[in-house]
Amino acid sequence: MSDKVRPLGVGVVGSGIISEIYLQNMIHRFDILDVKGLCSAHMENAKRRADQFGIPARTYEELLADESVELIVNLTPTPAHEGIIRRALEAGKHVYTEKTMTTGHGSARALADLAKSKGLWLGSAPDTFLGAGWQTARRAIDEGLIGEVTSFAFAANRDNSVLTSFFRFLNLPFGGVAYDYSVYYFTALCSLLGPVARVAAAVRAPYPTHVDIDPRSATCGQEISTPNESEVSAVITLKSGVSGTAHVNADSVLEDQHFFAIYGTKGILYLPDPNGFGGEVRLQPNWHFTEQPAPARVLESAFGYADNSRGLGPAELAWSVRAGRPNRASADMACHVLEVIDAIIESGKTNAFVEIDSTFERPRPLVESDGDEEGSIRQ
Repeated sequence: MSDKVRPLGVGVVGSGIISEIYLQNMIHRFDILDVKGLCSAHMENAKRRADQFGIPARTYEELLADESVELIVNLTPTPAHEGIIRRALEAGKHVYTEKTMTTGHGSARALADLAKSKGLWLGSAPDTFLGAGWQTARRAIDEGLIGEVTSFAFAANRDNSVLTSFFRFLNLPFGGVAYDYSVYYFTALCSLLGPVARVAAAVRAPYPTHVDIDPRSATCGQEISTPNESEVSAVITLKSGVSGTAHVNADSVLEDQHFFAIYGTKGILYLPDPNGFGGEVRLQPNWHFTEQPAPARVLESAFGYADNSRGLGPAELAWSVRAGRPNRASADMACHVLEVIDAIIESGKTNAFVEIDSTFERPRPLVESDGDEEGSIRQ
């Protein structure tokens, strides 16, 4: 293998639930990544997960001191992100982190600026917009299948009366529905249509406690604190002038449902769940442009990564490092999306529109994979 495509050595921080699919894909799917070790605040958990994949459990200090580790993949809860990312950047490592980058756009922007000053790559989840469903939608918009985009709308639900018992990070600061869930929708939206100019929102947290229903928990049957926002309704105006609506409700039902549509002068695109990589993209043409009523049709996808492809973001970042180009799941877009979410929370308190100062370059679309999934992220 030539030096240009030499794999990046990877150190992973965090051994929670999400680490399993990341490690599975980074070790067995993406040749551009070479996982050198795993650390965690709880080393017994790190050892157990590391043994599962045949890699060493190491301390964070060891990973940062190892010159063969070029990229840190951070899978810890959001409140721990800033310190972990800063230490990695100061040690000269590239970083890819789970969402959101930090607990606020100000601290995220400071990290992005630090990375740029050191000539390092910094990226952040969600990376689902790199998947087959979203790249199919991007191609349809870019090729003008729906004409000029005129508006958008998305809505989603989940059930905190169940989820807050089994996923306790949802009850930690910045684990509410805006930061943990709507981030997928706003990242997908921005990747397709570009940056946001202003937002106005109504935000509620009507259920400050829930009964713990996890039979494994010492507090099963007792009330637990669930203080985070669980209902968000927002009006969003993009810098392009296009506006739309967002509604996310975690005081509803399982399984998660979703609605995501982009409206244009020649048609409507109905999009898949942005918490996933694949899914159907349906086009409803405008009957005015056809000789007879035209039913909605599913657009054919020629892109890879329709399954659970977490790890795609770090792999695309690694290819970007080797090619010397900006990565698509970029720090700038992640900072912008975080500013949008911060502004939604602020608007919920002030009952006023909040302007968004930041911007970013819309990420380049992927090329069609022609069955070569690895090749699809080299471009």
